[in-house]
Amino acid sequence: MTGYTRTALFLAALTALFLCAGFMIGGEGGTLIAFALALALNLFAYWNSDKMVLSMYGAREVDHRTEPAFYGIVEQLASRAGLPMPRLYVVDSDQPNAFATGRNPDHAAVAATTGLLRSLTAEEIAGVMAHELAHVRNRDTLIMTIAATIAGALGMLANFTMFFGAARGNDERSGSPLGIVGMILVAILAPLAAMLVQMAISRSREYEADRVGAAISGKPLWLASALRKLHAASGQIENHTAEANPATAHLFIVNPLHAHAVDGLFSTHPSAENRIRRLRELAGSAGPWG
Repeated sequence: MTGYTRTALFLAALTALFLCAGFMIGGEGGTLIAFALALALNLFAYWNSDKMVLSMYGAREVDHRTEPAFYGIVEQLASRAGLPMPRLYVVDSDQPNAFATGRNPDHAAVAATTGLLRSLTAEEIAGVMAHELAHVRNRDTLIMTIAATIAGALGMLANFTMFFGAARGNDERSGSPLGIVGMILVAILAPLAAMLVQMAISRSREYEADRVGAAISGKPLWLASALRKLHAASGQIENHTAEANPATAHLFIVNPLHAHAVDGLFSTHPSAENRIRRLRELAGSAGPWG
């Protein structure tokens, strides 16, 4: 399935979710309003979700003058991957982490935290950046950034519903076919839907980005070494912005949240142990792996 097909199916599912929520809140009229809002949100997210995520994390753009070593690493990797040079950003956070965003390779951005640039070797940074460029080449970045935007919107919908329901009380003229019960259901289910959005970003994409990133860098063990450090640090150093916006957690190379799960049903990331094991297996096999 191509990246464009995955994106279309995903946006269709999110639109259906909004329509269902609108119907439960306001009946047929609510469905029409929800459809208009979903259409506007999908269009806005397509064009602006990357800017929103970068702005949310206070990312500052850098170039070959302000971050020559970092820029040189990414420039070399992008050339090896056959990709245009992405815009490069640095996020002021002590937690070492990184993410990629953008609707296509021609409009891609790659961000690393100051903690990552301080704590990793040049080889480990190259392994991480190759992974992020793999997301760009695989066209995962569009659906990942849109997912973050719409998951956050679902959380806002829950808050709105709670307020609207409290104001209306048991007023049967509210337009909801289930009355206050429908509003309560939306208020409860919308945050759960936001979590499901994160789960919908298949963990297999992280494995695939590890594999393709290993092919781009030519050194699977660079990323394996980086993942060991990043996973250990993520459990000790808090990323305050990510904690306040958990719907964006799946964007990062390792889960930035302190309460992240292991490699189970509700995890947005594969376990570090599984990823490192696979990378070691790649290193022991004949390349290339992309």
